[in-house]
Amino acid sequence: MSPQTETKASVGFKAGVKEYKLTYYTPEYETKDTDILAAFRVTPHPEFHRKK
Repeated sequence: MSPQTETKASVGFKAGVKEYKLTYYTPEYETKDTDILAAFRVTPHPEFHRKK
């Protein structure tokens, strides 16, 4: 028999919406040589009008 494991939401992840500044934005962060940076360009289709 395999051992049973217990998952606690407070340890890893709680469902819900979090403020952007609490989860992603870190103004004092400096990139490292090992970081992977990516940029994506999205080209809109001409038959779709952009919403203002």
